[in-house]
Amino acid sequence: MKTLKDVKVGETTKVVKLHGEGAVKRRIMDMGITKGVEVYIRKLAPLGDPVEITVRGYELSLRKADAEMIEVE
Repeated sequence: MKTLKDVKVGETTKVVKLHGEGAVKRRIMDMGITKGVEVYIRKLAPLGDPVEITVRGYELSLRKADAEMIEVE
C-alpha cells in the first residue's frame, strides 16, 4: 500500500482510498481530498513534516500523520 507520505516531491498521484475514523477522515475530506482526486506534491519541509500539496487548484499543508492515512496509486 502506497500512501501520500511515500510520494516524491514534484510527482502527481491519484487518491485511491482514505483510511482513518470519524472526525479525522471527515476533516481530510472537507479539505477536498476525496477518492479519485489528483494531488501534486509541491514541497516537503526540511524535517519532513508538513508536506505541501496542490489539490483542486489550491495549496494545502498536511501533517505526516494525515498523509499516511491517504492511500494513493
